[in-house]
Amino acid sequence: MINQLKPAVVWSFFDEICRIPRPSNQEGQIIDYLIKFGKDYGLETKQDKTGNVLISKKASVGFENRKTVVLQSHIDMVCEKNSDVTHDFLKDPIIPYIDGDWVKAKGTTLGADDGIGVASQLAILASNDLKHGPIECLFTVNEEMGLTGAFGLEEGFLTGKTLLNLDSEDDGEIFIGCAGGIDTLGSFEYEFDTVPSSAYAFKVSVSGLQGGHSGDDIHRGLGNANKILNRFLWQISNKLNFRLSEIDGGNLRNAIAREAWAIGTVDFDKKEDLRQFLNIYIAELENEYKGIEPNLSLSLESVELPKRLLSETLQQRLLNCIYAIPHGVIKMSHSIPGLVETSTNLASVKMQDDAIWVTTSQRSSVESEKFDIANMVESVFRLSNAKFSHSDGYPGWSPNTNSEILNIAVKTYEKLFNEKPQVKAIHAGLECGLFLEKYPQLDMISIGPTIKGAHSPDERLLISTVEKFWKHLLEILIEIQ
Repeated sequence: MINQLKPAVVWSFFDEICRIPRPSNQEGQIIDYLIKFGKDYGLETKQDKTGNVLISKKASVGFENRKTVVLQSHIDMVCEKNSDVTHDFLKDPIIPYIDGDWVKAKGTTLGADDGIGVASQLAILASNDLKHGPIECLFTVNEEMGLTGAFGLEEGFLTGKTLLNLDSEDDGEIFIGCAGGIDTLGSFEYEFDTVPSSAYAFKVSVSGLQGGHSGDDIHRGLGNANKILNRFLWQISNKLNFRLSEIDGGNLRNAIAREAWAIGTVDFDKKEDLRQFLNIYIAELENEYKGIEPNLSLSLESVELPKRLLSETLQQRLLNCIYAIPHGVIKMSHSIPGLVETSTNLASVKMQDDAIWVTTSQRSSVESEKFDIANMVESVFRLSNAKFSHSDGYPGWSPNTNSEILNIAVKTYEKLFNEKPQVKAIHAGLECGLFLEKYPQLDMISIGPTIKGAHSPDERLLISTVEKFWKHLLEILIEIQ
């Protein structure tokens, strides 16, 4: 049982949170839980129009004159599951379990991003034996699908001028900057042809990829199921008279696509050629992704003839577009060694009622480059005669190496663990850049325990780092003057 791990107060609240459904844009149950929690503990609790919740706690005795500190996390989680798992994220609890020094979930995302941050806030609010100044715990909504809570945060909702974002995923690292982001979407209006009665119909599927966070993991060179599938479809389209009926790949804008599939036809006398092409392609991929995607799988199965096919013109526009759209790291930072500066993610390809939608997401720590890569993707949509649009995007968070809270965090980490933490910027997006727009006086850092595989069913939380994170957080609160 995870509630028996240490620190017990944090793990007990995390266990409770796992039982509460909290998909992005569907956070009603966790909001109700937080409001009831605040009232049960006699704490000042309020909610803004966007849905963000703020629970305030008075200072410990002797700490009344200290600065007010804002502790912040987001309450939504990425809802991803393996294709062979039955799980309703709107109803079913996450099932965490212990595997060695890791906590994982059974076939789904764990929600440690950012459930462990939420649990830590609740543990501080519920405890009566801790030393700290005045505390405001900010719980934001819909971070994962659009930073809605951070965008909608009202001026005057917070009073604290020091903020600890609890949404980082690496023990021993303190983050003082993050990338900004923007989404670029393309859509293709439907055009259909009839299906020849003599055609051979099949379904080809890509599975077994690791997936992962499109910011944190983009530098790892992981496979993108949309790219891998489309590459095969493009080849057989040009060599075997392949015709496409359905295509589906990826899911979330901030996750690297793990699975994809397509249904189509070839002439019946090309059936064996199709299998030979697939076998050759599998061998190529095994060589290209050896050591990084050991479970990559491509499968081919016969299916019933579909009722319709995409027109040849639409098929070529779509497949050429997906092939040409860039994916991965575009540029590394010149000023911060090892930091990805600019990247783009081909997140999903979906056939919806109105059109075929291709969703991409761009990130950069340089605003001009963020728009440059978004325009590059737009140009591919333009060349493909697709409609396109950009999201409003969100700003990055520029590092402040002279930060007072950074100095405190570094010194307390050294004091506790006898080692220096690494001070970094992160390629993933954090809400901090948006907070600065509303509260430009904020002094901020971001910390957290080690989480791997975020945004995928491989998400796992390193148990030993949770206690370190907790001790560090409490020591920071003691030292803030």
